[in-house]
Amino acid sequence: MLKIILDLCGGTGAWSKPYKEAGYIVIIVTLPFYDVLKTEIRGEYIIFKGGNKEPLAVRINDIYGILASPVCTMFSLARTRAKTPRDFREGMKLIIACLNIIWECRYDHKLAFWCLENPTGYLRQFLGKPVFTFDPCDYGDLYTKKTDLWGYFNIPLKDPGKTAMNCWKKYGKLPSISDFTSSKQKDKRAITPAGFAKAFFEANK
Repeated sequence: MLKIILDLCGGTGAWSKPYKEAGYIVIIVTLPFYDVLKTEIRGEYIIFKGGNKEPLAVRINDIYGILASPVCTMFSLARTRAKTPRDFREGMKLIIACLNIIWECRYDHKLAFWCLENPTGYLRQFLGKPVFTFDPCDYGDLYTKKTDLWGYFNIPLKDPGKTAMNCWKKYGKLPSISDFTSSKQKDKRAITPAGFAKAFFEANK
């Protein structure tokens, strides 16, 4: 049996990297390769297209788990000086597209897990209380960025020695995502932290 992991809006593929290293087939559905918004369902296949790669047909029954990291700009609490006004309807387009893919894959086929993540913000007012919330420092990455998780998955265990309080005591004040002002620094910290990705894989493999 194939074990395919869909990494929706996966960017660099940092979240799905442990699965790839363990031998799972990982498909990163993200621009410029594929456009989540242009995904189609045809019978027992899901078709990814809309980017610079040829359309890809994946058999739904071969999909083992789904990770989703839709862009969070419109839901960010820090969006106070943006040139364009906050538009929840626009922001929800990617969220809905990711959820539609998840639902289509689940209707007639059981997924081992699915998980959608977003930095803590206004998305809670649309999806409700998250299943789990973490800080990267809970898994060994020395910065804070409250992140919410919704879905059907086993909660990744935190390392008691790497909680925010213990990291604070050991290293002093931890930097927050808001402390990094350059676009390069922000892009780097938008990547799923490696410690969390590994812990999530260990709990959901």
